[in-house]
Amino acid sequence: MSDDRLRELADAAGILVEWENSDSEPRELSTATQRTLLGVLGFPADDDAAIEASLARLSQWRNPVEPAQWPPLITADCDVPVMLPGPLPRGTPFMLSLEGGEERRGEIDSDGRLPAIGEMGYHRLQIAGAELSVAVAPKQCFGPADAGGQTEPRLWGLAVQLYALRRPGDGGIGDTLALERFARRAAEQGAATLTISPTHAMFSADPERYSPYSPSSRLLGNALYGAPERLLGNDAVAKATAACGLDGELRRREADDELDWPAAGRAKLTWLRRLYDDLMACDDDEAVEARRQLAAFRKAGGETLEDHCRFEALQAVRGAGYWRDWPAPLKDPDSAEVARFAEQHADEVGFHAFLQWQVMEGLQHAQAAARDAGMSVGLIADLAVGADDAGSQSWSRQGEMLQGVSIGAPPDTFNVHGQDWGLAGFSPHGLVRSGFRTFIDMLRAGFRHAGGLRIDHVLGLMRLWLVPHGATPAEGGYVSYPLDDLLRLVALESWRHRGIVVGEDLGTVAPGFGDKLAARGILGMRVLWFEQDDDANFLPARQWSNSAMATTSTHDLPSVAGWWAGRDIDWRSRLGLLGEDQDADDERRARGAARARLAGTLELLGHATPRPETLEASDLPASQLLDACARHIGRTPSPLAILPMEDVLGLEEQANLPGTLDEHPNWRRRWMAEVDTLLTPDEVRHRLGELQRGRDLSRQVANAPLEPKS
Repeated sequence: MSDDRLRELADAAGILVEWENSDSEPRELSTATQRTLLGVLGFPADDDAAIEASLARLSQWRNPVEPAQWPPLITADCDVPVMLPGPLPRGTPFMLSLEGGEERRGEIDSDGRLPAIGEMGYHRLQIAGAELSVAVAPKQCFGPADAGGQTEPRLWGLAVQLYALRRPGDGGIGDTLALERFARRAAEQGAATLTISPTHAMFSADPERYSPYSPSSRLLGNALYGAPERLLGNDAVAKATAACGLDGELRRREADDELDWPAAGRAKLTWLRRLYDDLMACDDDEAVEARRQLAAFRKAGGETLEDHCRFEALQAVRGAGYWRDWPAPLKDPDSAEVARFAEQHADEVGFHAFLQWQVMEGLQHAQAAARDAGMSVGLIADLAVGADDAGSQSWSRQGEMLQGVSIGAPPDTFNVHGQDWGLAGFSPHGLVRSGFRTFIDMLRAGFRHAGGLRIDHVLGLMRLWLVPHGATPAEGGYVSYPLDDLLRLVALESWRHRGIVVGEDLGTVAPGFGDKLAARGILGMRVLWFEQDDDANFLPARQWSNSAMATTSTHDLPSVAGWWAGRDIDWRSRLGLLGEDQDADDERRARGAARARLAGTLELLGHATPRPETLEASDLPASQLLDACARHIGRTPSPLAILPMEDVLGLEEQANLPGTLDEHPNWRRRWMAEVDTLLTPDEVRHRLGELQRGRDLSRQVANAPLEPKS
């Protein structure tokens, strides 16, 4: 086998044979992994003949001769001539139907381009017997300046784990009604936004699956977050829970400090089913109107909603399991057998449509409440990087999803063994062939009930680390994606929904990628723990980026109080998550030195000379540290500063510990107070005031007139 031809095929297919790790050290992909990833992408490379055949097919796909072979959608920028997918003679006529209804006729230029289009939108192009869509994007996303009406925006908000919110009657799971109430309380304190944990659809037939970043589908919502009281009233809900004999259990679960997802989920689905049955059986005016609204919602949801509801019904009837093990006819969502099943189990399918209705309407009410209360942005939804291959998105959109690999991350400083997230990712070639259908649908679902979207692992728009099933994360490799197309679609949907965009760009990031995000108006993320210079000193606030969101921490990293106390070291040591060359005692000593450096940057050491080289956690009051960190991110030039609720409340435990499942209570901790009182303690109000004062100071600095040169 020719390694040169194998590498040529890998390069052409978008596999990165060479890259740099998080320490900027060069790495090269093994030939075995190259062959595996090529096979997954649909270009077999088992021998020389297979390589040559794949090269020929890939060349034909990338360089189509006939317009009939062109992809169904191409992207372009406003006011820039449009490149076509293949060559056509100069003067070839075309007709362009703009989204607004205007029709334009013309000819392509000598470079095979359409004239520039100034109107953003999805337009229809007819040329040389072919018809396709042209998605024309603005140069930048809708941004914080657009949302806040400020030239130098200095917005701030809170990061919220939705399930952790408490309200009376929630049955032990934070929901959209709790979110609605909390949004009002946060707005009263001056917050412009709440960034919330993912609300993607999960598995109703299997509540054991509850990680918000391993959803069944990123196109629909998590039924367990719904609060039907908003739609059907408190009395209807109370009647349903009482009829199921669940009142006592629900009250007990509301009092728990940790969320038992399987038990709480089963209980909620039980009374939701009774509520649905009551609604369908009742003939009073309110029930008739509710059913009309449900029918309208279902009609508007179209094929995407029906596919998900059919999938949920199939799992409910057949038992939760992997859909790839189903009989062949049921693996195809468009088959006659699936249609027949849906007809025979229409009530079950209808129940899952009801579940989606109540959660989607709840999110809409929460966003409306946030904006009505004065938030300039409102909710920022979270878009997970992938979906569980056993879920409805992989079932319903098979042509766009990869099989045989899962998304992960190479080894880096915080995860020395690398990560395998067990998620199915998009096929880069399937995306193009489908006209980016699912990607666009996913963006629209994320923006639909929010004022912004956080794209988890935004590097995935450029490349993803794919781990072959059965291999270790270190044995994965990077596969490239059509970055410019995806960025244009993000910008277009951002403006259509008037939502800002934040890209989680932590970890191993390709050179120049941050500049790409900034050019498109996508905010990156800057986290306190990583903002250090070459000598490991924490950066002063003024040196942070003005094109990224500023935050103290994330759900995957230690909280401020937890980092200060070394809780993350304790957990990693206990669970064997330290690297081979790491020792817990050494880590704790290093943390003492880091504490001293952070305290120095935060100006908590006064005028101590010389500065202490190490600090114990008890050397400074926790409240003083937390206030200083809030003030610090507030003073940054970032247009958006986000303070996680863990750091508002001074909690030591982080929401999720990567590399663990049941060993750590991931996604289960609930906050102690109810939403209406969560922000009322004097210490909390003072901390948020420090954040606001930091924002005000940063704005003053940004707007200060430049001093004349001497």
